[in-house]
Amino acid sequence: MDLTQRIKDKAMELGFDVAGVAQAGRARHADAFQNWLKRGHHADMAWLARDPIRREDPRHVLPGARALVMVAFRYFMENPPDSIWNDPSRGRVARYAWGRDYHDELLPLLMQLAAFINQEAPGARCRAYVDTGPVLERTWAAEAGLGFIGKHSLLIHPEHGSYLFIGGLLTTAELTPDEPASDDGATAGRGQCGTCRRCLDICPTHAFPAAYIVDSTRCISYLTIENKGAIPESLRPAIGSWIYGCDACQQICPWTRRFARPSNPRFLAFDAERFAPDLMELMTLDAPAFRARYKSTPLVRAKRRGLLRNAAVALGNWGDRAALPALRRALEDDEALVRDHAVWAIRRIEERH
Repeated sequence: MDLTQRIKDKAMELGFDVAGVAQAGRARHADAFQNWLKRGHHADMAWLARDPIRREDPRHVLPGARALVMVAFRYFMENPPDSIWNDPSRGRVARYAWGRDYHDELLPLLMQLAAFINQEAPGARCRAYVDTGPVLERTWAAEAGLGFIGKHSLLIHPEHGSYLFIGGLLTTAELTPDEPASDDGATAGRGQCGTCRRCLDICPTHAFPAAYIVDSTRCISYLTIENKGAIPESLRPAIGSWIYGCDACQQICPWTRRFARPSNPRFLAFDAERFAPDLMELMTLDAPAFRARYKSTPLVRAKRRGLLRNAAVALGNWGDRAALPALRRALEDDEALVRDHAVWAIRRIEERH
């Protein structure tokens, strides 16, 4: 068995669902990425525009890199009971955040895979990334044959859908690349959505100016997580009850609805108190209570002020007067961001009654 196959087998042994290899070089979607940045679709995520040459070509990240070992871990889970998931007095959290932070789980596995490569190919250097470094993971995952890029810009595996955590190892080891995702004649990996545009049409905030392009300034995931300021008032009603991320474009995808099987990641499990919380109760969390509830989960990224900002918006969208006492108490919050969004929510509820 050659080195490439041994590495892929080791990745599966470690618990990844798919693994593949791409040859290091300039990313096939580098020009599209640069155009995306020029249009300002990255919003205020300035790190994405920092040192673009490194993002275009992994050989600038790891000198001498010959290959990328790309892996994916599926995390699709069914909706919680309707009585919880469709209760407008509760918030919704995107599936990937239903438990421990995936960075903390996947990076150690990648480090084990790197150690295996070092053992099998003495002298080879490796560098691991899980969505935190200058690597275009989805592009390289498609190049490594792990799936294709869907119109919602996410990687889709024909058997697992798009609910995938992606990680990658840059290595100087000489490996045999896999066949990339099928080509539609223009761009690699963009040929298996056909005429379907369900993901584009279902987006509540119309965050897709065109297929394969996400305008982060309108994306609910960006607005509720990476955005550290106020959510534009014009977009707040469309956010609905999402308080951290959004699964709308993934959940509607036929590849997920028809083929994806529920997974059982050891580090993810749905807990209604944390991941579909009572919004009025959520507004009462002080800093220590927030840390105690969400420690080690991705939700700490939004910080308390961001999560309560989002909860205030969701309460305004619920529109029930029962939310007014919690929102009025929030007018005394130490964070101006929370106070300002509570004012909006109160006004929205009062205008309805």
